Amino acid sequence: MRFEVWAPKAEHAELRLAGGTYAMERDPEREGWWAADADAGEGTRYGFSLDGGPVLPDPRSRRQPDGPDGLSAVVDHNNHVWRTAWSGGRPLADAVLYELHIGTYTPEGTFDAAAARLGHLAELGVTHVEVMPVCPFPGTHGWGYEGVSLWAVHEPYGGPEGFKRFVDTAHGLGLGVVLDVVHNHLGPSGNYLPMFGPYFTDTHHTPWGSAVNLDAPGSDEVRAYLIGSALAWLREYRVDGLRLDAVHALADTRALTFLEELSTAVDTLSADTGRPLFLIAESDQGDPRTTAPRETWGLGLHAQWNDDFHHALHTALTGESQGYYADFARAPLSALAKTLTQVFFHDGTYSSFRGRVHGRAVDRTKTAAHRFLGYAQTHDQVGNRAIGDRLSATLSPGLLACAATLVLTGPYVPMLFMGEEWAARTPWQFFTDHTDPELAQAVREGRRREFAAHGWAAEDIPDPQDPRTRERSCLDWSEQENEPHARVLAWYRALIALRRERPDLADPDLAAVKVAYDEDARWLAYRRGDIRVAVNLSREPALIGLGRNGLSRVLAAWEPVDAPGSDGLLRLPPESCVVLGPASG
Repeated sequence: MRFEVWAPKAEHAELRLAGGTYAMERDPEREGWWAADADAGEGTRYGFSLDGGPVLPDPRSRRQPDGPDGLSAVVDHNNHVWRTAWSGGRPLADAVLYELHIGTYTPEGTFDAAAARLGHLAELGVTHVEVMPVCPFPGTHGWGYEGVSLWAVHEPYGGPEGFKRFVDTAHGLGLGVVLDVVHNHLGPSGNYLPMFGPYFTDTHHTPWGSAVNLDAPGSDEVRAYLIGSALAWLREYRVDGLRLDAVHALADTRALTFLEELSTAVDTLSADTGRPLFLIAESDQGDPRTTAPRETWGLGLHAQWNDDFHHALHTALTGESQGYYADFARAPLSALAKTLTQVFFHDGTYSSFRGRVHGRAVDRTKTAAHRFLGYAQTHDQVGNRAIGDRLSATLSPGLLACAATLVLTGPYVPMLFMGEEWAARTPWQFFTDHTDPELAQAVREGRRREFAAHGWAAEDIPDPQDPRTRERSCLDWSEQENEPHARVLAWYRALIALRRERPDLADPDLAAVKVAYDEDARWLAYRRGDIRVAVNLSREPALIGLGRNGLSRVLAAWEPVDAPGSDGLLRLPPESCVVLGPASG
């Protein structure tokens, strides 16, 4: 088979196999590329040596059996026999996503163990599983955002074959799979890319150091590397979509941006395969151009996370006002109403957290609601808290039901964070397994220093390197059998079923969403076609005027409630919610 590597600065290159050393020749048609032919097959270990240096893993390695620092191994994707035909896929517009982390979804922390629990999600009504990063990283357990070898799969999870079995199982249950990928930085350990070529540049700097090279000399090949990796997940692993981590950290000054190139390549592959492939961006820029079509000078990504909706909902539920919550907390019900109808809270308004005007308004008449994801919790918003506490640690079941209602009947594509559906009490904390003692200590001290600035005692911050931190973060599946967890789980099932049954709840028309609220009484109600939704976040009953519109049927209610009478008034119990529909239909 042929082995290739891009190493534009090397004077000579060698392929090292267990069976010997092979001199590599320059590729006359591709500048900077080296190639060699050698006898090899599935599982053959190999690496590259440049200019007599150490043997390094392949930047395009498909497998790292011994972790990021070990030799690469050949993977023949044609050897895998897929059990499930999956030609149609599932579109994003009608989706309900579920974010999960392989290492904590089950105590075993493997693809096979997670696959065995996917039936729960199919029964719940979820349509897509959004899997946090699976590229190799140091040690056994970690969040996955410090991965390297962007074409490979973390071996302790089950490696390439394990991930394929997971995807196959999901598809067999009718679940799409979305994979979280990180293009804005690589982990500090096991990252050998700079030894091969200009994968990074000092032209720009990020919180992780030198930026990934998207616009400096040599960036054509770096872009091809990242796009090739993205397409490999969609093609070789049959993944249905990618979630792109922190696209705002991709420093790129070229006229044709990397994200436009990537979205074009994904749309082309989608057309070629007949599968609805998509890209979901994480972005804090509040910029509708992220998901605007390329024909109108947008980036052409298919959707983006809406953190503004999360922040408004979080402050309305908890009253927290620190950090970036400050602007939302001044009038949380007003902020929630704005994000339900206009997407971004900061749409050209002053952000006190940033100290400047931020964001840009969304044209609601031209932008479909499914361009945005709505959620009450995510790995970021739970795990980046000091002790990784979920909403269920402090909120009543009634308020948790209100949060679920706003997410699952709201205008955006809903996304849940694993365990949320039964009000899991297990935290989800920041954990690492760095094998470098100095790096491990730096992470430990940095975490404690970060939260000490917010008044936390060092001894109260979980040690990321302590195995017990990861163990505490694993879901306790037995919880859902007990109250109040069973009741919350039943509520999620009912809302997801209602969303599927009622077309008005999947209407993409943002301009049609109408909201009313009372900041002091802490209630909010909105209309979506013939459906009315009301939540009462107060500890007191609420009297809500919905008008004489024939809404005499309760479709779902957290507490017993009567539909509005002839006076059009809804009497909603404390910390509860209701979904109303017309008398018939």
